[in-house]
Amino acid sequence: MPSSDPGGGERWRTAVVWFRRDLRLHDHPALADAISRAGMVVPLFVFDDALLGGRWPAPNRVWFMDRSARLLDQALRDRGSRLHVRTGRPAEVVPRFAAEVGADVVLVSRDYGPYARLRDGQVGKALESDGRSLRARRGILVHEPEEVISAAGGPFSVFTPFHRAWRQLPLRDALDAPRSIDLPGSADPGTWPSSADLRVPERPPADLPEPGEEAARDRLGRWLRSGLDDYHSRRDDLAADGTSRLSQDLHWGLLSPLEVYRRAKREGRGPAAYCRQLVWREFYHHVLWHRPGVTRGPYLAQFEGMAWSEDEDDFQAWCAGSTGYPVVDAAMRQLMATGWMHNRARLIVGSFLTKDLLIDWRRGERHFMAHLTDGDLANNNGGWQWVASTGTDPQPYFRIFNPVLQAERFDPNGAFVRRWVPELEGVPLARLHEPWKMSGDEQRAAGCVIGRDYPSPIADHAEARQRALAAYSAVRNG
Repeated sequence: MPSSDPGGGERWRTAVVWFRRDLRLHDHPALADAISRAGMVVPLFVFDDALLGGRWPAPNRVWFMDRSARLLDQALRDRGSRLHVRTGRPAEVVPRFAAEVGADVVLVSRDYGPYARLRDGQVGKALESDGRSLRARRGILVHEPEEVISAAGGPFSVFTPFHRAWRQLPLRDALDAPRSIDLPGSADPGTWPSSADLRVPERPPADLPEPGEEAARDRLGRWLRSGLDDYHSRRDDLAADGTSRLSQDLHWGLLSPLEVYRRAKREGRGPAAYCRQLVWREFYHHVLWHRPGVTRGPYLAQFEGMAWSEDEDDFQAWCAGSTGYPVVDAAMRQLMATGWMHNRARLIVGSFLTKDLLIDWRRGERHFMAHLTDGDLANNNGGWQWVASTGTDPQPYFRIFNPVLQAERFDPNGAFVRRWVPELEGVPLARLHEPWKMSGDEQRAAGCVIGRDYPSPIADHAEARQRALAAYSAVRNG
């Protein structure tokens, strides 16, 4: 593993700063450390073959990452530097690049997933064999996994005590973006891969946010001015969407989580509720660090033997937004069109897949990761395991979201459903969330015949609930 020790007063002739999920200049500890202690600083970005086409391929994320990296390159050029680009296996290309520029050290922001740990271990060993080193700094999280520990000396598995301990730790100061960066003149800048190489279209594959740090900082500023104070009362409204929409910016490190937390931490119920959500993000990253096996199986081992349904027609209907439950279908179509889904909607569709359809949460996790621009291994896995009742601090298995009641509560005027399920545009509000209850005359008057213009429900919620309770109870008590 790379060293995370800041290293005191050690000096370097040349330092490579390898950008990954930290595509920003503000509050970047690894970059700041390199600038303060190295004679020359050489920025690097690697298009990693394993991430581009591996377990979690995602055109939305790749497009957003590529454009954000290009904008980081421009920001570096404005400061007298540039981003050097390489493509291939990091264990090969990073040591080769470090040798090319004569670097003593490669600095990174510490990452936490199983692949990231394997990758960094391989890169570190390759660098060491050549007399160089890999040094990791904080930057993706506010507090490191070793810092938030229970009284017994181990990691937390329940959020509330984790939150309490997390908040008691001191916050470091956020770092300013550097004004200038000295760059050696002879390094090969490399070639940016084309959209065809990355297997993404020239234009965004979905209705994605503007990439890059500057756009992310603009979003943060608008959120702090006009959204944060009412977050507690608007965050679950599906149509109003009172969320920050900063998740892709935090995933790709266009924003520092420390800066976001510091700027959001002020008096009021809205700020308190939002800051709590930022700590949930940290919690799931810490869980991933301490229990990397959650990426392959349930956190609660008792659910390893769960008898999941293999009904492919049900799964494909869920993916396509054709379940016959309007709020579920609206959310799934929102995902396909925008590369994002409202958090309340994620809970509703997750519960429907795992409880109403009794389909393995890992299939839903994969589908989300294939389309989410903010698809984050730790948070996506944590959310899916929570709603499937297999993870840390889980939703009790007997609490099963009723999609109709959820729609009536969080889309009371039907605006969310009508936006994403236009087949239901003419259905009166009283029937909108249960359109199958319309009479034949009502269906004809609404211009929506169930089974022809919009699908019949693929499951009866009351019956599905009893089936789920029986299946979970069998595993839990078996």
